[in-house]
This record gives sequence, structure tokens and C-alpha cells, in this order.
Amino acid sequence: MPPKKVVQEKKVLLGRPGNNLKIGIVGVPNVGKSSFFNVLSKTDLGIARNYPYATINPEEARIPVPDERFDWLCATYKPSSRVPAALTTIDIAGLTAGASTGAGLGNAFLSHVRAVDGIFQVVRAFDDAEVIHVEGEVNPLRDMEIIQTELRLKDIEWVEKHLENVKKTSRALGSNSLADRAKKEEIATIEKVLKVLTVDNLDVRKADWGNKEASTSLNARVSSLFCAISYDDKERYAQFITQLVEIEVVNSLQLLTAKPVTYLINLSEKDYVRKKNKWRILLAKIKAWIDENNPGDPLIPFSVALEERLVGMSEEEQIEEQKRVGAQSALPKITHAGYACLDASSTVFTVTQYDAYRVLYSSFAISLADLANSDFENKFVCGEIMSYEDLREHGSETAVKAAGKLRQQGKPYEMVDGDIAYWKSGA
Repeated sequence: MPPKKVVQEKKVLLGRPGNNLKIGIVGVPNVGKSSFFNVLSKTDLGIARNYPYATINPEEARIPVPDERFDWLCATYKPSSRVPAALTTIDIAGLTAGASTGAGLGNAFLSHVRAVDGIFQVVRAFDDAEVIHVEGEVNPLRDMEIIQTELRLKDIEWVEKHLENVKKTSRALGSNSLADRAKKEEIATIEKVLKVLTVDNLDVRKADWGNKEASTSLNARVSSLFCAISYDDKERYAQFITQLVEIEVVNSLQLLTAKPVTYLINLSEKDYVRKKNKWRILLAKIKAWIDENNPGDPLIPFSVALEERLVGMSEEEQIEEQKRVGAQSALPKITHAGYACLDASSTVFTVTQYDAYRVLYSSFAISLADLANSDFENKFVCGEIMSYEDLREHGSETAVKAAGKLRQQGKPYEMVDGDIAYWKSGA
């Protein structure tokens, strides 16, 4: 007998689904956050100054996500307008030690972090006597510790207060009603969150959260009663089970350490271009710190100084300059990394409108159609799906259909990266 194929269960990620996810630029003051925001957005909205807290109110910009497939489709279909997928990026003021207790307007700045879905953490790894450091000297590992500590402390404070409030409103729990059991499961999950932060000393996103664990005990307790209850009660029971999954409880807390992080290491142009230098050695130490504290989080070295020079050049001049210095701009890689860390790395192309929409891996076709047109929810008939690779190979939709590779899919279909969809709806 051939070996049974092992199907790896997809890990359920924290965060909210959506097509307008936001990523915030976070770090201690004077590490290059606002300068990075300016080159990424090709604007001067970020207030880059040589003193802490130059940025008070966050600035926001939508950054198009580079995609050669989208460019090819536009060249092929020649649309009257083109709307590429975009990453909404927000420049947030610097956080200092004590931010969790309000130091340096920390409470206000942390509220800005709470409002985003993911984090670009900019870490300074360059010496410059003209650019002061709020801690007195450049030390990337210390800066990373400060940010992690402050986010965790704020989460601990937040969770403790929330747990206290939930318990106060749940003192009379004791009945076997579905509502009481639901509340008990919610309390158990919040207590687990607090244990992850205080005992396990982990960021919330690094713990295992699943769709089943929180509801397993509840399922066991009511399984003997399930067959005896009415259909309406079963419906309500199913809703409670859905609401009680750990992911939903954790997401409802909007925790700072639940947000995915991409570490951006800001080097001087000279150190970024060179292959051997002290900061390259330090990169290994930074990577080791990430592996120990937040394994799996991506690290991208770049140079704001180089990006600032390149952004003022034409495309041809940029290509020549990158060849001359022997280093590439990291902005496309950073944009893709931010897009991916929000679990939005799958892109579906809606050919009817020639838009590239950011979608979650587990989004169904009906949900994707709804992203393009809210009327599709009740009028959806099917989606005609082909892959970008098949269209590129065969050259036209007609040829793809003749090759038997154009598929009609209904609501349960799970979109995959590179799908090209033509939506059909009723009158």
C-alpha cells in the first residue's frame, strides 16, 4: 500500500480579515522611522528631525505592492484604470523605556500601535554623531528589548484589567446555560493569555492558539445533551462554539504583542553595501536575538540613506546607481514582507475590473466577490477561475478554456495565490 499522504493542518493566524489592513512603523526615537516612511511612500509627510518625538500624530500612506503579474495583466488587457494591491503604512512616534506607564506620551503612541494590524520595527544599526540616540549610544539589542518589554507590559496591564472586569460581571456563573458556559470558556482563554505573557514570557503571537482547544471541554460537557435539544438551541450552541474559539477571544483583546512583526535593520549606506563590517557581525547577533525571543519573525537589512538617494532618481538612474554601488533597494522586499506578514500574501486578480485584491488564504469565493461588489453576496452564481500561470502559458482566456483549465467554482472554493477570477452574478 502506498504511504498515506499527510495533510498538514493550516495554522490559524491572529488578526482580522480585510482588504485594508494597516502596518505601523515602530521603534525607539531617531532610528530612521520617519525617513523610511518618506522613501517608502515617496512623500515628505514624515517629520524627520534630529530630536525625539518630532512625530506626534501618525501619518498614513498607501504603498502599491510591486507585482510583475499585475503589470503583465495590465499590459495584456489595457484597462482604462488600474488599482494595484496596496499596503497602508503608518508612521508612529518613537517609544521609549517607560512608555507602558505613560513616559514620553507613551500611552498615546501605544494606542496608535493598537490601531494597526502589523508592525515594521525599525532598528538602528549605524553610528552618526549628527544623529543623537535617545539612550545615549547605539545598541540594537537593547532597543529591541525596550520595544518588546513595553509592548508586553502594556498587554499585561490591559489583560489584567479586562480579566478583572469579566470576572466581576460573571460572579453568578454556575448554571448549565450555554451563556454561562461561554463566559467560563472566555475567562479560561483570557487567563491563558495572561500566563503566556507573564509566566511563559512570550509575545502572544508566539503561543499556540487554535480553533478547537477552547471549545473542546464545552463540546464534551454538552455532547450528551445535544441530541435532546431543539433545532434552535443547536443553532445557538453552534454560534457559541464559533464565538468561543481561542482565536476569536484573543483577537477581541486587540493585543500589541499579537501583531506580526517584521524587523528592519537600518544600516549606513557604506555598511549596507560592504560585505564585511562590524554591523554585519552585529546582524548575526540580532538574528540570534530574534530566534531566541520571537522565532520566525523576518529580518531585513536596509539603508535609509541609500533609499533617500535612490528615491530622487529616475527609474533608469536608479538601475545604474544600484549597479554602480553593488546593492539593491530593499523597498520592494520590505513591502512584500509587510504584505505577507499580514497573511495577505495571496493575491487574486479580478479581471472584470482589472484590480489586484489582497485576500486571506482561507477566504471563500463568495467573500472575495463581496470585496469587489457588495451586491454579489446574494446574487453570486459562480466564479470562472484560471491561474495566472495558465493564462501566461496559453496566451488568452479562450486558449485556457480550450485546454480545459478554466474552472467554474462555487461559494466553498478557497482562492489561491495567482487566481484570476471572472465573477458571475444573478440579475
